[in-house]
Amino acid sequence: MALGEFDLIRSFFDRPGLRSSLSDVVGIGDDCALLSLQPGQQLAQSLDTLVEGIHFPKHCDPYLLGYRALAVNLSDLAAMGAKPHSFTLGLTMPESNDVWLQSFSDGLAELASIHQIGLIGGDTTRGPLTLSIQVQGTLPEANALRRNGAQVGDLIYVSGCLGDAAGALPDVLRGQNPGSVRTLEQRHLLERYYRPTPRIALGQWLLENGATAALDISDGLLGDLGHILKASQVGAEIKTTSVPVSKALGSLMGPEKSRELALTGGDDYELCFTWPDRKKLLLPDSLMTDNPVTCIGRITSASGLVDAETAQPLSPRAYQHF
Repeated sequence: MALGEFDLIRSFFDRPGLRSSLSDVVGIGDDCALLSLQPGQQLAQSLDTLVEGIHFPKHCDPYLLGYRALAVNLSDLAAMGAKPHSFTLGLTMPESNDVWLQSFSDGLAELASIHQIGLIGGDTTRGPLTLSIQVQGTLPEANALRRNGAQVGDLIYVSGCLGDAAGALPDVLRGQNPGSVRTLEQRHLLERYYRPTPRIALGQWLLENGATAALDISDGLLGDLGHILKASQVGAEIKTTSVPVSKALGSLMGPEKSRELALTGGDDYELCFTWPDRKKLLLPDSLMTDNPVTCIGRITSASGLVDAETAQPLSPRAYQHF
């Protein structure tokens, strides 16, 4: 017999790893969650909805789905330099399946524990499988990394390597996961798709040390960088051959296709940020070890996005939701 709504919540979501450890939070069990902020702090919030068959394939491994669903939301907090605080979950599913729910909540709990972020409420209902996660983070009052701060002369950087998640899509659509493929290259790409790394520590360091603008790369580098340019009313030139590509992607796709995916593919959830040219960027070793950053261009006064090597305009192509 399937569990009812409240038994389902108690069994799978009001549990260690997901329960908030913060003493100033009233979470699951009341009509509303109650949050207290320290003086001088503000709350950052972001909401993403993932729909089966559109944002993830049917029969997706629920563990990987739980991990990924939270990761893509935490990436929004990273882009503004926020410290993760808590999250809520709206879960719509065709039926109450204990095995699926256990695996899904385990995936959520793994990443929630890493970032010490608690599940404080939400809703469950019947229907096509749909996940809505809202994350909350804290920031110093009147201080956040935004898209509108880029200045002429600033250098443009990206974290990590780009294009891996887009390179994994053919295997994702075939129902593959990192444990079901043979080659190390395929596993790497699938791992980057299903388990993106929210760059929380990098975002906080950039906020504290003077980055001028930032966002996370969710819909493709060229399109997402275009959001910074529009908000800041500036242009940019980038050296497309400097955009970092992993050895795995290059090996599987070849140089031309891998470059295209790095520029226009989505789902990487790396950070793109601008940094004043007058200041040397000196990241601490703790951030550089697993998360190198690469300078790919410069902010200009001329509008538009240009290839620095060919002087040709670049179209800000990106994933379109509608």
